[in-house]
Amino acid sequence: MKVYGVHIDGGMRARVSLPVSALLNGDGLSVDGLSLVEPLAIAAHGVRRAAIQPGECVLVMGAGPIGISTMLLAQAAGAQVIIMDTNVYRLRHCEALSDQVVTIDASDVAIYQQLRHQTQGDMASVVIDCTGSQLAITNGFDYLAHGGRYVLIGLQQANIAFSHPEFHKREGTLLSSRNALTEDFDQAIRLLRGGTIRPDMFITHRIPYTELPESFADLLKPSSGIIKAVADFSES
Repeated sequence: MKVYGVHIDGGMRARVSLPVSALLNGDGLSVDGLSLVEPLAIAAHGVRRAAIQPGECVLVMGAGPIGISTMLLAQAAGAQVIIMDTNVYRLRHCEALSDQVVTIDASDVAIYQQLRHQTQGDMASVVIDCTGSQLAITNGFDYLAHGGRYVLIGLQQANIAFSHPEFHKREGTLLSSRNALTEDFDQAIRLLRGGTIRPDMFITHRIPYTELPESFADLLKPSSGIIKAVADFSES
């Protein structure tokens, strides 16, 4: 499977020819809403793979658009959610979206102790990585409860190493979650149409496409407070 704008250049082309079977019906969504369908669908697929049960503790690693989508969908599934990131601006954004979420600064040296405290020593029934960071993914194995599920939404190109005896002892389940299926896209569109999830919960920056090249350096700074930026292709 190859994706325009990911594996193949051309995600920003003005026109593209595709079979009708490859299209989704986004009627009723604003342009901003349409820009959120794909990341929300990716999160929906990962949450579905996790098979979350009401009352379970779910740790989400990474508070970007997909991580925040995962947080919201895990909460909708009845989970108690902890979200972790090194960017405190993103953590504050999560707290503004939900008064039920627990946030942890991943740059803190006492992450393991904080998780033990928040979970009464049990650790997380489900760990979902939305970072793709090799360090975060490796550390995530330590945060998993006995019998827990570890879902990798984030993609790391390098090899991942973990302690097999420790993972074996916990009887953990390791799952990958690649992209999304039609039913995940349908769920994302329903949530956006119904207003359960809104564009203003994610979009923090709007940039004319002509200014994109020089904007990247500033947007990559944690202090920018960016969650999701939208490129504006409208003609002035």
